[in-house]
This record gives sequence, C-alpha cells and structure tokens, in this order.
Amino acid sequence: MKLARPGHHRAAISLVPMIDVLMIMLIFFMVTSSYLELKMVPLAEPSDATITTTPRQVPPAAPILVRIAADGVTRINGQELDGAALRALLAQRLAVNPATPVIVLPSGQARTQSLVSLLDLATGAGVARIRVLRLEARP
Repeated sequence: MKLARPGHHRAAISLVPMIDVLMIMLIFFMVTSSYLELKMVPLAEPSDATITTTPRQVPPAAPILVRIAADGVTRINGQELDGAALRALLAQRLAVNPATPVIVLPSGQARTQSLVSLLDLATGAGVARIRVLRLEARP
C-alpha cells in the first residue's frame, strides 16, 4: 500500500512587515540624527578676492522685548506705547540693524486680537525676525 504524502507547501514570505520595519528604522534615524554639524560639510577656503567683496559684518543687536498686558496695552521697558510710537521705534531700531529680533511676551489674559495686531504692526514695520513667548502657565 502506497501512502500519499501531502506536498510540502512553502510558507509565503511577506515583504510588508519587512518594509514596515525599514520605514520605522528610517524615521528613527532621521529623527535622531543631527544636521547641525556644519563642520562635516566641506567648505572652500575664502580667497583674498572674496574677503574684499563680502559685506561688512553687523554685530548682533539686542532683541526688542514687547510685553502685551491683559488689557492689550503694549509696553517696552515699562513704557507704554501706542501703535504709531511702536511702529516708529521698530523702524528706528531696524534702520540701525535690519536683523534686530523682536520678542513678544503676551500676558496669559491678553486677547488674541491684541497679539495679532502687534504681529501685523511689526511685520508692517519691516521686522523679519519675530518670536512669541508665553511665560505664564495656563490657569
């Protein structure tokens, strides 16, 4: 009597889990790698011609700290400023150094419209570097 053996079925190897693992590894390495090491990028040494044609280096300016109170009043160094005075002050400081940063410190109770109006006024005055910081914890 001859017994029939069942055929050997090979298990199908699925590539989907391997692709998933590779994608997770790719994301992990992208997130953990640092692209801020500029020393690893080879740069050409400056020649005498490029040194004479480069613009004058402007020293970094101190940031302008603008505080927005709960009632929407803007203050710089404790001095209350309206929109026109603030625009004039920003234009004056930007004329000296166009890269002057502006840091906006809104109160936790300040209205969003006050912040948006200040950001609009600052960008209208020519501010290119602006940052909003919230120092108070939410109630």
